Amino acid sequence: MHKVSRREFCKTATTVAAAGFFSVTERRLFANPLGLPIGSQVYPHQKRIQAGDFAGLLKDMRAIGIQSVELDGPDYPYAAKTMADAKQVKKTLDDHGVISPSAHFMMEALRTRLPEMMDWAKEIGMTQIGTASLHGEMQNGQSTMDGVKRAADEYNKIGAVTAKHGLQLYLHDEVYEMAKVEGDGRLTYTVLMELLDPKLVKFQFQISSMRVVGDPVMYFHKYPGRFISMHLQGVDMKAPMPSSGGQGAGARTRAPQVAVGHDSLNWPKIFEAAKVGGVKNYFVEQSWDLTVQSVAYLKTLNV
Repeated sequence: MHKVSRREFCKTATTVAAAGFFSVTERRLFANPLGLPIGSQVYPHQKRIQAGDFAGLLKDMRAIGIQSVELDGPDYPYAAKTMADAKQVKKTLDDHGVISPSAHFMMEALRTRLPEMMDWAKEIGMTQIGTASLHGEMQNGQSTMDGVKRAADEYNKIGAVTAKHGLQLYLHDEVYEMAKVEGDGRLTYTVLMELLDPKLVKFQFQISSMRVVGDPVMYFHKYPGRFISMHLQGVDMKAPMPSSGGQGAGARTRAPQVAVGHDSLNWPKIFEAAKVGGVKNYFVEQSWDLTVQSVAYLKTLNV
């Protein structure tokens, strides 16, 4: 008869205990790429939050396998009343076993209410805060080099303050960042890569913008460590580009979305490159139906 050593016994007992605590279904439910919890941005679901159903939203998210959310700050009109109390937000998150490491704030709030916004974020336990766009000066759908430099200088100064308070500042990209710099020809986004201090400001790659700004794999390898997170959307690279609607080149950003994994992108390659880019979080940012499909796909990845 084989004599079981103390080491073997402890290893077996630990394995059995873990298997008992997480059922096969639960272990499959929370499988995720990058070894990070699957996340979701709450902006597409803002109507539920505005209606006071943040708890219900978290319950539904948790049920499909989402364990992390990126919030919008109380400076957003839809969140002003229902999300203003950071302690209550934290309690609701804790009650549902969901974390929130990150939040978006509007530039105006970062300019004029930064201490208040930082306190709100830190009370919830966040380590990252950012904005959707610098909303710099644009003329006829183009930015100006002087304007980009002013916007970068301002954001670097904000980043210096947030760093002192243990918060990593990051920049998303929207219309302004996707505009071309007048007289230069480059995208504002790539110019900002040079002007923003790598220690003070990281980037959040918006996958749906890649048809304008370029391949995320290229960015992650060209700028290692510059990215802290991603917003995930399915992108069909073969779909025709939407018209600008008269709002300039930067407005031609997205074709109708599809679910992550139901598109033409090589997601394992994107996630592998994301490790080089420095990505620490990723958040699905889609309608509820597409979120459900996207999360189901993400749970099949092992990268």
